[in-house]
Parts: sequence; C-alpha cells; structure tokens
Amino acid sequence: MTDFRSDTVTRPSEAMRDAARDAEVGDDVYAEDPTVNELEARAADVVGTEDALYVPSGTMGNQIAIRTHTEPGDELLCERESHVYKWELGGIAQHSGVQARTIDGDERGVITAAQVREEYVAADGHRPGTSLLCLENTHNSKGGTAIAPEDVTAAAEAARERGVAVHLDGARLFNAAAALDVPASDLVAPVDTVMFCLSKGLGAPVGSVLAGPAEFIERAHRARKLFGGGMRQAGVIAAPGLLALGNRTRLEEDHANARLLAEGLSGVEGLSVHDPETNIVLADTERPASEFLAALEDEGVRASEFGEHQVRFCTHWDVDGSDVEAAVTAAERAS
Repeated sequence: MTDFRSDTVTRPSEAMRDAARDAEVGDDVYAEDPTVNELEARAADVVGTEDALYVPSGTMGNQIAIRTHTEPGDELLCERESHVYKWELGGIAQHSGVQARTIDGDERGVITAAQVREEYVAADGHRPGTSLLCLENTHNSKGGTAIAPEDVTAAAEAARERGVAVHLDGARLFNAAAALDVPASDLVAPVDTVMFCLSKGLGAPVGSVLAGPAEFIERAHRARKLFGGGMRQAGVIAAPGLLALGNRTRLEEDHANARLLAEGLSGVEGLSVHDPETNIVLADTERPASEFLAALEDEGVRASEFGEHQVRFCTHWDVDGSDVEAAVTAAERAS
C-alpha cells in the first residue's frame, strides 16, 4: 500500500532511530534535557528568532501561541479555511476563550493588508477588540500554496499599525521557503511568532517548534505546561528532530514528485487537477470523493478526502518517482 494521505506518514530513518537510542537526556520540565535545548537553539537560529520551544504537535504549538498572545474575551482574525480555525477542534475558543472571526482570502489563501485594516475592530463596550492575526504558510486547505514574503509582510504590517500581534502557522514553512527559493527566516521576519512541524516533510517521528521573542517563549512555557505538554526525557524524540532540520534541502524532491503526479493525474478521466506549488496535489472528482478513494485503495494507493468532490495527495520522502507512476496507474483503474 502506497500512502499519499499526508506527509505525516513518513517513517523515521535508521539514522533517526539511532539518534533516538543514543540521545543524551534530562528532565525537560527543568530545562535540563541537553538534546531538547540544542534543538530549540538550532530551530530558533534557522528561522531567525530569539528563542524556541519544542512541543509535541503543530496544533499544540498554534494553540499555545494563541493562548500566549491573547486574553480571554479577545478576538483573532484568520483566513476562513485556515488550519487553526478549521482543523484544531475549536481550540481557539476551548483553550483561550478567544473569539475567531474569519476573512475570506483569495484563491490561494492570501489575506491582504486592506482586509486586515477593514476587519480590525477596537475594543469598546460592545466589541471584544482584535488582538491577534493568524496567517498560514503553506496554506493547507488551498493546496499547499506558498505565500510570498511580500504578502506576509503586507498583512503583518497592517496588523501592527493597529497594535495587533501576528502568528504564522508555518507547519510546512520550509516547503514554502523551498518553493519560493528564499530563506525561511525571510518568511518569518514580518511576524511575531511562528510554528513549524518537524514531523511532516522533514521526516521526524514527532514534534513541532514554536519560535519567537525570548520573553514570549518564556511565557509560552507556562501554556505548554497548562496544556499537558511538559515533557521529561524528551531528548529521545528531539534527537530525530535535530536530524529533521537538516532535511530542509530535500523538499524540492517532494515538489518535483508532486508536479509529476499532477501531470499524470490530469490525464485521468473524471479528475480535474490543480497545479501544485509544493508537495500537495488537489484533484476534483466527478463522482463522490469517497467512492473514488475506496476504489483507489483497492488498487493499493491511499489519499485523503478533502471535500465531497475533492481529494488530496501529499508527496513525501517515503514515496519516489516509481510510486508516483504507480499512483497514476491506480487512479486510471479506479476512475
């Protein structure tokens, strides 16, 4: 079975397994795990921030950021199909007591400066007041679109004009950087904080990083503890994360495979394929997506339902060109 459901299905390499076994460890709640400390320092350096915090998941990283940036009763703005709003179990409300108000971005998920200015509201006797803007790059629901630095900067500057903090959900930040051929730090520089995943295209078995100013990360430690994310000898999972940071340069292979997959699927009857920008391929289906996916799985290939008539394929380091060709053949048989 070849699995294109997500880039989270990658299995750790032998080098990662060895690193986990041999990791030097300590109690991370006491900040005494040297491997975690090294990972946090290197992660902050890679994205150009003062400090960083290792967390079990991207969702936790996003929700910690929201909790730390806001007060209960505040409001945040986010794109209507953003991950923090659509895929995190209402955590904005449950964990932080914050009201989310959505903005309809363009077809690529870009929120403009004009939209931020228009949607911002000041706190008064009737309105909660906007205190946080959440952006996403790459934008998952829009098919892994890579948002350019100038678009991130424009929205972030509009927010700051009004005293609004900016958090970037960069779960696939390094995919965006590879697609745009810019350093990840260029995509992070305009915002206050960023979360990025080690367990997607970078191949670590677990873990994400929340990065930002040192004072913010100090407060985020408390939120991590509150959310149940205080870890002990976490070096055994941080060590593969250190190796994952070195895998940033191979993401273009996934992007090339995504383009190859899209080209092949575009010739399959009953599918209308979106041009991929990174490692995500969206395809609209004439028949219900669930029926197509069931037939596809019978042919030995898994993908994800992304709507009643839309499916998602993710390329990653556990699939290669031959797997892509096999997936196209399977789709032809399943159509």
